[in-house]
Amino acid sequence: MSKDTISQLEKAEISHIDNEDKSLHDLKQSDSESNAEDEYANLPESLQGLTPEELQKLDKKVTRKIDLRLMPMLIYIYILNYLDRNNIASARLGGLEEDLGLTGSQYQTCISILFVGYILFQVPSNMLLNKFGRPSIYISVAMTIWGALSTITGAVQNFGGLLTIRILLGVAESKSLASRNSILYAGSLVSSAFSGLIAAGILKVPGLGGQSWRWLFIIEGGLTVASVPFAYFVLPDNPSNTKFLSQQEKDIIMWKMSKDVGVKDSDQVNEESDWQGFLNAVKDIKVWILCGMHSWLVAACGVTNFFPTVVETLNFNRTITLVLTAPPYLLAVVITFLWAKHADRSGERMLHVIIPLVLALVSFIIAACTLNIGARYFSMCLMIPSLYSAFVVILTWISNTISRPPAKRAISLAIVNCLSNSASIWNAYLYPSSDGPRYMIAFICNCAFIALSIAFAIGLNLRLRVLNKKIDNGTMNWEKEFGKGFDASKINADFKFLH
Repeated sequence: MSKDTISQLEKAEISHIDNEDKSLHDLKQSDSESNAEDEYANLPESLQGLTPEELQKLDKKVTRKIDLRLMPMLIYIYILNYLDRNNIASARLGGLEEDLGLTGSQYQTCISILFVGYILFQVPSNMLLNKFGRPSIYISVAMTIWGALSTITGAVQNFGGLLTIRILLGVAESKSLASRNSILYAGSLVSSAFSGLIAAGILKVPGLGGQSWRWLFIIEGGLTVASVPFAYFVLPDNPSNTKFLSQQEKDIIMWKMSKDVGVKDSDQVNEESDWQGFLNAVKDIKVWILCGMHSWLVAACGVTNFFPTVVETLNFNRTITLVLTAPPYLLAVVITFLWAKHADRSGERMLHVIIPLVLALVSFIIAACTLNIGARYFSMCLMIPSLYSAFVVILTWISNTISRPPAKRAISLAIVNCLSNSASIWNAYLYPSSDGPRYMIAFICNCAFIALSIAFAIGLNLRLRVLNKKIDNGTMNWEKEFGKGFDASKINADFKFLH
């Protein structure tokens, strides 16, 4: 074969390879354009003239606008909620038990009884909220009731009075928001941190016959009631009727909500009633796995209701004890936010629950095994951030897993909250004063609770993997998941369960 022939063959081969590369490049470009079109498919009419870059800018602008409007108020509400609920723990160090003549397990009963009202009214409250559809009014009414009840607590004279107020307070707080994220939940952590600092100051105030713990309830409850008008005017009800957003901003929010969860945020798709939503929720095995995972974690979190008492075992005076309750919660604010942000960025859920639970397990073991002040306080600083880091991710996981339709979602969240908080009825009795300073039984039980929560987290992960495989191979039963009237055509093509 001549050199000219070889040269011609080489040129032909090179030309063929170039053509293949060009075709491959064109194909990739075509796929990229197709993916971009899919990502921005089904846009509302007001958004159809915008480019992808303009949509991204609008999305970021609206997100910042909503955050600046809502987050400060919602965090503030959570701070008030947890101050009013948990100030009894600080009041105990101020002499509440002695002044009211509480004996035996009566203090533990007053802690646990709040959750009876909370549990009994959680599901009806969420069903009513879903039907009523005006969160701004609903939350404002709830704030007024629980703030007034907290204020009245400052006037109780005996065990019966305190018990009655705690039951009613639980009923009022059953109307609070069902779902939380790390930023909102930071409000409860901040309140837990500053409740000790506030109590340290208030308990030094003279008056009320030397029973300064009463000022805790009067001041904090009164602040809640005074804040109600601000909450009413700041909180919106729904993106579609929010006055501080333009129509274009409303449309992109509604479109994003539909895209993120697979279907529109409306029961009109299948006209699901509250009763049907309830039936769909109780038939969904994921709801019960979530209940198990969350319930056992809540059982372990019972230590937070007695945290000032646990810190008191370090044998400092009352003021220093209350001040020392703050650092673990302030640390939890930072760690919980960063951990939740990492979970969102990665899209992973199971390990973001299990890792902090393992650290919590270690903290309880340390607390049970030593009375060394340094080691014991280290365990407390590890205990609170790790418990709440897992707690926040689990709450987010619940919302990710039971996302739609709204009736099923609201009732599922209420069921999980209701059954999970039932653990708070009995875990209060794990901390009798006679078990101090080690509280060995409580900490051993907490280790077992955490192990069970880890087991349920693994179980949920496996279940969601199975469902995602069904989505991939086209065998997913969407009617069973979202209710009658749903099929693959009404679900976003890229929808997957986060696990």
